[in-house]
Amino acid sequence: QVQLVESGGGLVQPGGSLRLSCAASGSIFGIDTMGWYRQAPGKQRELVAAITSDDNTNYADSVKGRFTISRDIPRKMVYLQMNSLKPEDTAVYYCNVRGGTYYLTDFNSWGQGTQVTVSS
Repeated sequence: QVQLVESGGGLVQPGGSLRLSCAASGSIFGIDTMGWYRQAPGKQRELVAAITSDDNTNYADSVKGRFTISRDIPRKMVYLQMNSLKPEDTAVYYCNVRGGTYYLTDFNSWGQGTQVTVSS
């Protein structure tokens, strides 16, 4: 079983910055992709950013140039640095990690979500 714990959300003014962190733990043998999704009220969950095992990154067009995803494989951590935040970035942000376990099974785990609110 794989668990994800997120931190770093909160209230920030437009133009401000936040850094989200996600720690993975459990029976992890290897990690393929780590990513961040978000879901605003009344909207579907959407991909914000993802990073693959060979360090390829993918960003939603709406966050390109403002958000940066990074990871620390030995610590099983993934981060999302969010700069120049806008009110439309307000959402619950979810960490997602995919990989394999010691039991030779695949996992696709989600965090509990952390609220990001951008408002003056």
